[in-house]
Order: sequence, then structure tokens, then C-alpha cells
Amino acid sequence: MRFVKGHGTENDFVILPDPDGTLELSADVVARLCDRRAGIGADGILRVVRAKAAGIPEIEASGAEWFMDYRNSDGSIGEMCGNGIRVFARYLVEAGLAAPGEWGIATRAGVRGVSLGGAGDVSAEMGPPAYLGGGEATVAGETFTGKRISMGNPHLACPVDAPVVGLDLSRAPGFDPAAFPEGVNVEFFRTIGDHHLEMRVFERGSGETRSCGTGTVAVAAAAAIGPEAPYESYGLDGGALPEGEWTVDVPGGRLTVTFDGTTSHLKGPAELVAEGETYPGWL
Repeated sequence: MRFVKGHGTENDFVILPDPDGTLELSADVVARLCDRRAGIGADGILRVVRAKAAGIPEIEASGAEWFMDYRNSDGSIGEMCGNGIRVFARYLVEAGLAAPGEWGIATRAGVRGVSLGGAGDVSAEMGPPAYLGGGEATVAGETFTGKRISMGNPHLACPVDAPVVGLDLSRAPGFDPAAFPEGVNVEFFRTIGDHHLEMRVFERGSGETRSCGTGTVAVAAAAAIGPEAPYESYGLDGGALPEGEWTVDVPGGRLTVTFDGTTSHLKGPAELVAEGETYPGWL
């Protein structure tokens, strides 16, 4: 099996080129590839397949040329990955499968536009955040109140007063399964300057990661909404978030989130670091 290794602010991925959609990718295979001791090691898998070969009617009809088939490190399917789509786009350009510029990539959360040059940062359109009301998470017996934000995948963005480095995220935060029947990515964020946040995240299916693109947009949305706004005022069916740019520091680096009154954009580095192939019979 051919693979490429890449990361976006140290949120790392195994990229599997499969343009014709012939690769058998079971949950067990994904988990073994992502194992950091017995495998290649990654937060998730990015399978690169032509949309027309995806075998998913809505993806095949999307009009995009390429489909990002994203899997979490435990083998579960993810709807969207903000760092992953930027790494995916960088791979397409480096592999000669797409030219630098602006174009769309199909995901399970819909088509997302990307913009990139031959080198440097990659910007991805992330869609309008949907604010779904309040929620709670528990860490080491302490309860944190946050906002439920959908980025095509579920998030609970919780503001904190102390530096996020002090949180114990060695175990999954507790949450209400009735509010999040498919699980949730839980973010903890602190304001450290004007439109400047720091964040840590525990991702469903992957554990704590060094960065989370959709989570970065979720915390910026939660900060932009503020503590008192009624949730009916925002989201897919409500008004737009206040326009502006937010800087979000994560353990793996720095990302920029922009709200333009219609949608959100995520900009940051996307790097490819190695390529190779697995030994015959290992999987």
C-alpha cells in the first residue's frame, strides 16, 4: 500500500492515494496504520479518491473532481477535517493531480473550496458554523459550560479562565450522550488577546490532538457569538457571525479563522514529510 505522511499544525495524517476507489479500507486497517507504535502513526487517514469513483451517490454528484475520504484513527468515519483538507489539497498539487489555484473538494459535509499556491499556507472554506445551544463537559470532576457548534461534525467549545495547558486531557471528557449521540469533539479555549485565542482539543475517535481545524473554527465562532447571545440568532438558518479574523494558537502551531458574513475560512500550514509503501503481508 502506497502512502504519504503529512500534517497541518502537527495534526498528522496518513494519505492513501486511491484514485479509482479500489482500496479496501476497513476500520481495522485504518487503526493499524494510525497506530503510533506498531504502525505508521497518525491522527487519521485521508483516502484520495476521484469523486466519480467514491461509490457514494451524493459525492459522485457533487461536481468536485476529488473526494476526501476521512477516517479517524480508531477507524470510524469523520464528516470533515479542517487540517486534513488543507493537507489533502497540498498533496493533490504536489502529486500533479491539481494545479495551484482555487477549486472544490468533496467531503461528507459537502464541497469545500480551497485556495493555495505552489508552496506556503493553504486556505479552506469551512462552511457557516451552526450554533445549536449550550452544553457541558466534565474533566477530572470539574464541569465546563460551552456552546454546541456544528461544522458538519459536532463540537462543544468551552471557554476557560486559566491557561489551557493545565487541563488533564489524558482521558476523554464526559458529555451528555443525548445531546451528542454520535460523539463530540470537545474544545477548551481561553482569550489571550484581541481576537486571539489559545485552544486544546479532545477529538472523538482520535483522543487529544495537537490541532483540530474544524475545532479551531468552532472556538472562534463561540468567542464571536459571546456569552449571552440567543442561539436562534446564529447558524445555518439564522444571521451571520460578526465579520472578522481570529488567531487561534494550538499546541502544534497557529491558525487563522476568518468570518466573512456568509461562511468561514481556515488558513494555515500544510506540509508533506515522507512517502513510502507498507511491506507485503503486513496488513
